Amino acid sequence: MKTFLITLLMVGLFAQPNNPLNTMETSKFYDFKMNGIDGTEINFSTFKGKKVLLVNVASKCGYTPQYKDLQALHEQYADKVMLLGFPANNFGGQEPGANEQIAKFCKQNYGVSFQMFEKISVKGADQHPLYQWLSAEAGKEPGWNFCKYLVNENGEVEKFYASNANPMGDEILTDIGAK
Repeated sequence: MKTFLITLLMVGLFAQPNNPLNTMETSKFYDFKMNGIDGTEINFSTFKGKKVLLVNVASKCGYTPQYKDLQALHEQYADKVMLLGFPANNFGGQEPGANEQIAKFCKQNYGVSFQMFEKISVKGADQHPLYQWLSAEAGKEPGWNFCKYLVNENGEVEKFYASNANPMGDEILTDIGAK
């Protein structure tokens, strides 16, 4: 009987919509608000009705040249997909810089004009809530820099891509409706 009552209590607790222990499970993509790399708050509700490709990025990684293709994707297919970059230092210490340094590097070396965000953690004990949500929804978390999540027009994770997926490759172009 005790076990039944404890189970009933736990189910009731987690069923409460405002329970802070349940935020990840009840969060929606459009509920997130995060600071851009310049500190400006960005409300994800502005992405409603659009496909969104989220990428964890780093400046000192073997995949860093993907910035070129990410920028090309942004320039050529902004009508098909919003591109969001999330600097993270989780893998090999490959993003050691501060936000200002990261922004300068991206602009000078790759002409990045797509939306970049403040540096966050995409994995581990201090994983940002957005990446907790993405990982839970996709059933996969980033294994290295330049992993990608495609969120559809309804705010649902549609697909996860490994680091080596080319942003201008057939798979991603097909998935965003550009091919």
